[in-house]
Amino acid sequence: MNRVSHHSSTAGLLVAIVAASAAVSVSAYPGGTPDFQTDVIPYCATCHSSLDEASLQGAGERAKKEVADRKHLATVLAAEKGYGELSEADRQTLVTHIKAVDANSSIKLEFPPQVAKGETFQVTVRVTGGAGPVVGVALVDRPHRWYARSATTVGWKVIGAPTIIGPDGSPQTEWINKRPEREGRNITYVNVTGVESDAVAGTWSKSKIIFNLKAPDEVGEYPLVGAYFYGTEKATPLGYEEHPIYGKLIRGTYTGKSGRVRFTPTNTINVR
Repeated sequence: MNRVSHHSSTAGLLVAIVAASAAVSVSAYPGGTPDFQTDVIPYCATCHSSLDEASLQGAGERAKKEVADRKHLATVLAAEKGYGELSEADRQTLVTHIKAVDANSSIKLEFPPQVAKGETFQVTVRVTGGAGPVVGVALVDRPHRWYARSATTVGWKVIGAPTIIGPDGSPQTEWINKRPEREGRNITYVNVTGVESDAVAGTWSKSKIIFNLKAPDEVGEYPLVGAYFYGTEKATPLGYEEHPIYGKLIRGTYTGKSGRVRFTPTNTINVR
């Protein structure tokens, strides 16, 4: 069966809070959702920035505040939060590195353009970039930060656990296996671990996820969109500080908005 490929380089990763010692303020790192194995939709990623206003249509003036240039990069250049510890030249360099991460982080869906009613078929999601060490991937119904729903709400069904192939080419099962098998591992969201991109060297991790979907029982055209959650600052030494206990802590801390949410365009599969 022929497959079509759609991707987006204009559309992050859910941020986990780290409770540090009394001498260190509460900070954050792009650690994914290690304890939450369920469907995820983009509205919950409030600490992430968007790359354009297209995924925020209908939000009015608030949309302008959510784009990365204002929500994240402006705070770097203004020396706010932990960025004040950097020189002006280093802040400019950090912004350049972060923009390189965004330019080289993408999500692409591969799927058959047409399937039969009730047919089970594969959707392959390929992601590039993201600072790491974890990125998140979801299937949703539309490319919108606050209005997107799980892809299952429009009629798709996930059959079995998604197959996660990490940057080293090996399958990853630790994250998905934390969800009890009796609850069903047929979810529309996954974490990929072992991600390590380097904005200085210009090297970018690549991973893929394979979902087995079952088509709806009624003919029609059904939407399918990929959502990509990733961080930016750990891809450059200027973007984090080393903590003796907690390791790399991103410089912008929990409120720095250094994560991203990126979408594919709205893809349509014809169910015949």
